[in-house]
Amino acid sequence: MKLVILGGGGFRVPLVYGALLGDHAEGRVTEVVLHDLDAGRLGAVARVLAEQAAGVPDAPAVTATTDLDEALRGADFVFSAIRVGGLEGRADDERVALAEGVLGQETVGAGGIAYGLRTVPVAVDIARRVRRLAPDAWVINFTNPAGLVTEAMSRHIGDRVIGICDSPVGLGRRVARMLGGTPDEAFIDYVGLNHLGWLRGLRIAGRDELPRLLADPEMLGSFEEGRLFGAEWLQSLGAIPNEYLHYYYFNREAVRAYQEAEQTRGAFLRDQQARFYEALGRAEGSTSALKAWDTTRAEREATYMAENREAAGVGERAAEDLESGGYEKVALALMRAIARDERTTLILNVRNRTTLSALDADAVIEVPCSVDANGAHPMAVDPLPGHATGLVCAVKAVEREVLSAAESGSRATAVKAFALHPLVDSVAVARRLVEGYRAVHPGLGYLR
Repeated sequence: MKLVILGGGGFRVPLVYGALLGDHAEGRVTEVVLHDLDAGRLGAVARVLAEQAAGVPDAPAVTATTDLDEALRGADFVFSAIRVGGLEGRADDERVALAEGVLGQETVGAGGIAYGLRTVPVAVDIARRVRRLAPDAWVINFTNPAGLVTEAMSRHIGDRVIGICDSPVGLGRRVARMLGGTPDEAFIDYVGLNHLGWLRGLRIAGRDELPRLLADPEMLGSFEEGRLFGAEWLQSLGAIPNEYLHYYYFNREAVRAYQEAEQTRGAFLRDQQARFYEALGRAEGSTSALKAWDTTRAEREATYMAENREAAGVGERAAEDLESGGYEKVALALMRAIARDERTTLILNVRNRTTLSALDADAVIEVPCSVDANGAHPMAVDPLPGHATGLVCAVKAVEREVLSAAESGSRATAVKAFALHPLVDSVAVARRLVEGYRAVHPGLGYLR
C-alpha cells in the first residue's frame, strides 16, 4: 500500500513514519513517498527516517521527490501536511496582526485567516490533482487551518478527504488519566470545529465520569487545561474546552503576552528548525539525524503555548503533559480502519451532514466518527449550548468568507472575513490587515 506524504520535508514527518514502523499486519503501508518543494529538507528528513528504519524488518520503503504529480500517481493514501509560505510566513502572520493589537496565531483569528487565504488555493489544486491522478485515494488532511482546508478539499473530492488533529486526542488522554481510565477504553464526547471544541463527557464502561472531575477543583488544577483555564471557569462551562479556546476566553491576556514575548511562536519555530536543517546539511553522515531531531522535538513540545501559560500564570508544562497528542497514531488508526475495515471510533474533521442542526450538511466539523472501509461517519451528538453554538456559527461564517475570497480573488470578501471574526471585530483593522498581509505575502497577490 502506497502512502504519499505532502510536506514530506516537514519536521513532524518522522512521527508518522515511526507509527508505520510498528505496524506489521497484512495490508500495511509498504511504500512511503515524500513530496516537498524543498529538496534540502527532503534529504534531511529522509536521513532521519533511514535511522528510524535501521534494524526494522520490512520497514516501508522511502522515496522522495519534488514532482507532485509523480508522487500522487497510484497513491492509496495521501497525508497532507503542507505549510504554504513556510515558518517565515507564520512569523509574518503573527507580526502583522500583533502590530494591529489582534491575535496572529497560526489557526485562530487574523493569523488563521491569513494562513487560510494563502493555503486554500494550493489545497484545492492538490484535491483536483488527486481526483485526476489517484481517484481512489483517501486524503488525510493535517494542513492547518485543518477544518477550513478539509472543507475546501471536500468540495472537490467529497468525503474522501478526512481532517485530523492531535488536540482532541491529547485533551481526551489527559482527562481520562485524571479519571483513572485510558482513551482506548473511554468514549470522548467532544464536539465543535477544529481548534474550537469542547469535551462534554467522558464515558468509561458506559458511565460519564466528567461530572466527578468538574466537582473536584484540586483534580481540575492538576492537568494542562485545568491550569490554563482555571477550575472556576471550567465548572461554569460544565465542559473542558480545547486549549485553543484560551485565545477566545482570555483574548486580551493572550494578545498582551504575545506582544511582550521575546519572540512569537512562529519566529521561535522558524529559527529552531532552521538550525536543525542547517546542522544536518553541514554534517552529512557525521551526526545522528535521529538524535538531532529528537532533541529539537523535545524543546518544541516543552515550549508549546508558552505565551498562554504565561498569561494564565501557570509556568512551564508539566512532565506528564509533554507527550504528543498522537496525530500520527490517529492517522495510522484511520488508515487501518479504511484499508482493512477495522472499525473504530476517532475524533475527526468531516462534513456535518445532520450532526449539528445549526450548521449545513457540508460544513466540516470536529466530532467523534465511526470509521470503516467506507470512510468516516459522524456520530449523533447532543446539541451544543447557546454560547458554544454562537461561537461555532460565527467562526464557520468566517471560514466560508475565506473560501469565497480564495475562490473569487475578492479583496472585499477577504476584508469581510477578517472583520467578522470575533477576535478582530473592526472593519478598519480588517482593511489594514488585508493590506499588511498582501504586502508581506506574494501569494496573496490574487486578492484584488
